[in-house]
Amino acid sequence: MRTPPSGAPERRTPPTSAAARENRAGLAFVSPTFLVVLVVVILPILWTVLLAFQDAKLVDIQENGLFGRWTLDNFGQVFGSPGFWSSLGTTLVYTVGATAGSVVLGLIAALALRRPFRGRGLLRAAMLLPYVAPVVAVAFVWEIALSPQYGFVNEWGRTLFGWDDPIAFLSTRSYEVGVFGVHFDIPLALLTVIAFEAWRYFPFAFLFMLARLQAVPDSLEEAALVDGATPTQRFRHIMLPQLMPVIALLCVLRFIMTFNKFDDVYLLTGGGSGTDVVAVRVYDFLTSRFDVGAASAQALVLAVVLMVLLGVYFKFFAKKVQEESA
Repeated sequence: MRTPPSGAPERRTPPTSAAARENRAGLAFVSPTFLVVLVVVILPILWTVLLAFQDAKLVDIQENGLFGRWTLDNFGQVFGSPGFWSSLGTTLVYTVGATAGSVVLGLIAALALRRPFRGRGLLRAAMLLPYVAPVVAVAFVWEIALSPQYGFVNEWGRTLFGWDDPIAFLSTRSYEVGVFGVHFDIPLALLTVIAFEAWRYFPFAFLFMLARLQAVPDSLEEAALVDGATPTQRFRHIMLPQLMPVIALLCVLRFIMTFNKFDDVYLLTGGGSGTDVVAVRVYDFLTSRFDVGAASAQALVLAVVLMVLLGVYFKFFAKKVQEESA
């Protein structure tokens, strides 16, 4: 073993700084989360992108390999398939209607339950039932309630509103309605699915807006009340500016969630009667055609459309909402 010559300075490892130790500890804590996200989110997305450009069928997916038969025909099948553009329009109508409905219902519920009264806690808890209940259970309840054979909605309609014939809410694509002598057709099944989506997810918006309303100082409303402001004016000039950042965030979150929604629509209508959203078409490509490549291509198109819409929102509307709420 060699010994350093006498008089030569010994090399010592510099002590680890506090910042370096903190960085190591942070990496140690973040690593498990990163691995989970990598395995559960990032790798499936990359695999879907690869499959979108491959001729991959479900029967030979195991033999396809990581880099299989490359092709652009999948996108030709997607854009050239009958009903693609109409289903994209249906998806946008469904997403915008359900997002607006859930936010408006959540706002009404938050305004109604922000003041203390007897039984408020129980009523607040009941508001969460549509959101926490299993989607299969609530979809089955809606199917039973809206059934033209034995649903109580049609029974009440005949008793209270004088309906001549029962209405098949979930299987009627177009229904004629007359208002003040003017007759027009409405997409009944699509509106029913939108109503279900708004009802099921309004507690999500209710929780966000109720928490924000609880943080609004009472002195603001008291001062406006002393100045003689009406309830509408207090809401317009005090409550709404306080809620605008939360409403904007809710609209973005609910738009993303609803645009990709599959289970609610499929359980209620199976994608029929004018409710053929793009997410259901992805499932149909996979299960009826056994075409993994075309299904992946359609899912990729859906993601790109969503990113474009969100980009338009953040480019033109997000800054305006922040300025109005400031």
